[in-house]
Amino acid sequence: MMKRLNISGIYVLDQDQALDFYVGKLGLEVDSDVDLGFMRWLTVRVPGDPDHKILLERPGPPSMNEETAEQVRAMVSKGAAGGHLFFAVDDAHATYAELQSRGVELTEEPTDQAYGIDFGLRDPFGNHVRIAQLKED
Repeated sequence: MMKRLNISGIYVLDQDQALDFYVGKLGLEVDSDVDLGFMRWLTVRVPGDPDHKILLERPGPPSMNEETAEQVRAMVSKGAAGGHLFFAVDDAHATYAELQSRGVELTEEPTDQAYGIDFGLRDPFGNHVRIAQLKED
């Protein structure tokens, strides 16, 4: 039986630009960056969390043909490809201010929710990112 989720993936249109955003602006770290010849295997993770990785995958072979990849790239650009990431932080307001100072385009200000305080942003490709300060149980 399955034990845990190891790698989740989102589609990005440019992996170097994705590195700049996810590592340079959001503060994640590179887990692996490997040229497999037929594709670049690029994963990032939250510092201190080696068990959960995000694959920053460019749509294309080997997982899909070029015609499908073009359709997926168009959907990613519209923010309609289903890419969502949810991060937890200790202080939503401080994180919001830090990301704002780094030039991240934020789509929502921190808002009180039943589960805590959260806000939203999109990556340069249209993927949705939520950041939350979760209530203590």
